Parts: sequence; structure tokens; C-alpha cells
Amino acid sequence: MFSTHSRYKHQPTSITDWTKSDEYHNAFLVPADTALDAVMQHTQAEGLPAYIAVSKAQGRFLGLVAKSVRARRVLEVGTLGGYSTVCFARALPEGGKVVTLEVDAHHVKVAQENFKTAGVEHLVDVIEGPAAETLPTIQPKDDSELFDLAFIDADKENNVIYFEEAKRLVRRGGVIIVDNVIRYGRVSDLAFDHPNDVGVRKLLEKIQGDKEVDATTVGTAGERGWDGFIYAVRN
Repeated sequence: MFSTHSRYKHQPTSITDWTKSDEYHNAFLVPADTALDAVMQHTQAEGLPAYIAVSKAQGRFLGLVAKSVRARRVLEVGTLGGYSTVCFARALPEGGKVVTLEVDAHHVKVAQENFKTAGVEHLVDVIEGPAAETLPTIQPKDDSELFDLAFIDADKENNVIYFEEAKRLVRRGGVIIVDNVIRYGRVSDLAFDHPNDVGVRKLLEKIQGDKEVDATTVGTAGERGWDGFIYAVRN
């Protein structure tokens, strides 16, 4: 798939290069979007750490995943300013719903304002509180209330809890995506013991041998830096 020509070997790159690449590809594949731009601007103006939100390209990807699995119900753990939530909501068919969980009350307020700006407030239900506590309260009455897609993008220390709950709530054949699992290579370097890095390692150990999912990690390098996500399919 990739050339091994010598000019590609040992070529140092940086986030400047990755950002330039994102911008170049986005110019062809990600249409201009004043509503999403307004969502990001409002998120930043309200003091939320917008740099940890998904990028334009990543938001586009998440929306395409939702479309490809024909998602009618999407579960999101970690709302922040609602950028990814809007991308999911726009991908839903009529009658679809995004259920998003957020612990920070200010984030919830900003996100709800952003949903109105994007015109998707009727498609989103926000559950405020620690997701480790609120996820167990979601009790589908039947298969029609299961989720087709789950996106986990919150504190990494509780990744295992979030993933196990997602498995309970996502239908067979559905998709679970866990963001920020490479973290500039720190997860694979055991010299780093930050709780976020440890949380990802524990999740990898949990998934290993788990017969309820098939999963892989996809590395990314773009305007949000060197990172990646776990893509899992519920068996």
C-alpha cells in the first residue's frame, strides 16, 4: 500500500506538517461549514479546551461512520462543546437521536447553545453527571432502544467502565470508537505512568481476548497531533 522509496525513510515531521496536511485534504473533502465554525468559536470563547475536541477531519469521519452503519441511535461519552455531537446528529435519519453524557455543567450549557446554533437541539439528549454513574441508568427496554454506535471521548481513567457499558448498550454489529489511545506514543512507552496513559493500557488489556468485540487501533497524525482511536465491532 505504501512506497518504501528511500526518500520517505527517516523523514522527520511535526504537528506543523500534520496540520498542513489536514488543511490540504480538508480543502477537497470537508465542505465549508459556518455552523460548525460557529460551534468551535463559541466553545473557545466560553473558555472550553477546544484543542481536545475532534478536528474538522475527525468530525467528518465520525459522521461518515454513523452514516455507514446507518446509525439511528448514537451514544457519546464526553460532550465538551458538542462539536462531535453535531456531526453525529447531522448524520442521523429521521427519528434518530444522540444521547451524550457530560460531567461539567458549564460544558453542558455551552454544548446546548451550540446545538441550537447548529439546529440539532431536537436530535440530542444530554445527560449531566459523571458518566461512570449515569451510564448504568440507561436501561433499554428492548432491542429498538439499543445504540448503533458509541463514541467514548472522556477521562481515560474510566475507559474500561465506559467500554463495558458501551458493550451492554450497543447492538450486535454496532460500532464502539474510543478516542485518544496513542497519545504521542506514551501509551506504548511504559516509562509514562500518567493516569490517562495507564487508563488506555488497562482498556487494551481488557479488550485482549474479549470475544464480545473485534477491535483494532488506528493511528492518526493531524492538527490534533499524533494520536489514534480504537475501532471495535460488537459481536
